[in-house]
Amino acid sequence: MLYLGIDLGTSGMKIIVINEKGEIKVSASKEYEVNYSNNGWSDQNPEDWVKAMKEGIKEISQKININEVKGIGISGQMHGLVILDENKKVLYPVILWNDQRTVEESDYLNNEIGIEKLVKCTSNISFTGFTASKLLWIRKNEPEIFSKIKYIMLPKDYLGYVLTEEIFTDVSDASGTLFFDVKNRKWSEEMTEILGIKEESLPKSFESYEIIGKLTENIKDEFGITEDIPVVAGGGDNACGAVGAGVINEDKILISLGTSGVVFIPQEKWKLPEKNSMHTFCDANGKYHFMGVILSAASCLKWWVEEIQDGNYTVLLDEALKSPIGSNNLFFLPYLTGERTPHSDPYARGSFIGLNASHTRGDMTRAVLEGVVFALYDSYKLADNLNPDTIRIIGGGAKSELIRKIITDLFNIKSEVLTVQEGPSYGAALLAMFGVEKIENRNGKLRELIKITDILEPNSENHKEYKRRYEVYKGLYSSLKDEYKKINSL
Repeated sequence: MLYLGIDLGTSGMKIIVINEKGEIKVSASKEYEVNYSNNGWSDQNPEDWVKAMKEGIKEISQKININEVKGIGISGQMHGLVILDENKKVLYPVILWNDQRTVEESDYLNNEIGIEKLVKCTSNISFTGFTASKLLWIRKNEPEIFSKIKYIMLPKDYLGYVLTEEIFTDVSDASGTLFFDVKNRKWSEEMTEILGIKEESLPKSFESYEIIGKLTENIKDEFGITEDIPVVAGGGDNACGAVGAGVINEDKILISLGTSGVVFIPQEKWKLPEKNSMHTFCDANGKYHFMGVILSAASCLKWWVEEIQDGNYTVLLDEALKSPIGSNNLFFLPYLTGERTPHSDPYARGSFIGLNASHTRGDMTRAVLEGVVFALYDSYKLADNLNPDTIRIIGGGAKSELIRKIITDLFNIKSEVLTVQEGPSYGAALLAMFGVEKIENRNGKLRELIKITDILEPNSENHKEYKRRYEVYKGLYSSLKDEYKKINSL
């Protein structure tokens, strides 16, 4: 039996097909544009997603018998706002997770509605990337559009709608809207009233592994499918990535090094972290998780190597290996697109600090890597009473052994890299397997399917040196916070 997983990323889509052993049989990748404009705006046309999905499935169907697929799961970028009218037509470009236009609305939610009320209703505070502030922005700036809203969806769920004609979401993705009651796994009536939206406009929420429908006859005809293929609810990209990495219990944490960087911390039961700038969400396995998000992770290295340097990753990373821990006292703050955790500051900007004439290109490359890991550690330290024994690392950034070693030594925790690095798309396919085969012992199944390809053990002396430098790093943002705001106002 085969299972198909779709991951709707920010700039591209990955579609994979796995067999019952968890082995990837075929895959397809498609790219699409992000519209960046107006100093911090970021949006997309959802029809570009649909085009990519259909092209990807057609490519897949040329490599396998598509009728052997027994289930489909979808993962996707979180927080984006998809709004449809009564005819189920898209009303407005999808405002994405990394869009910064809603600073005023997010501040209103935190300061006027109040953090205490937000946490009580949703277990979270507002961030500019969350869906609630986007709705307030539409209400204020596009009142005619707002008045026509009949259905509110999240990005991956629009693809699910295209496949099944069902309006749905899952609890992990809904957790990032700021109008979902995470503790009780349902929509928050108080928040929908505050936002001025009708609860009937919201999709029914499911657990990630629950079947929500099956492919429509039109979709089946388009792809030459003769079987009824069920679709499960799927999950947010990081929740699916955690499933794909087998990180669903408290003994492990996940670090994802994609465009953004994520520290994903499973929680057996609902609780709030010590500091509310860390997210508290439902996971894709019927439980909960803490999550810290830095807005720029692998994208920092991409910027440094491709925009500032000559694009040769191998040479630059080899040079970085020759630089010592601490990059000869050079620091990099990785806030190229603002920051979410722990600082929640859209005005924060990337910075090299401590630069002098003796620094080499290798020092600067290493400083970029160390800065990203310091920022991830900033997020990790927001939670209390954690005792994981393993970090699993996924995402494009995980290809660098140097950054994996920096993570392992700074966190002082053993790290593992997996044979399958697809993360979210793999997790989505596994969720389809769980739903169709009605697998209740999901943890046992993941232990059976997921294979480890590399293990790094922490070096205690390196840990001490990184911690000493982290103490300097964590004070740099507060020293520059006001200056970042002044720069933005110029």
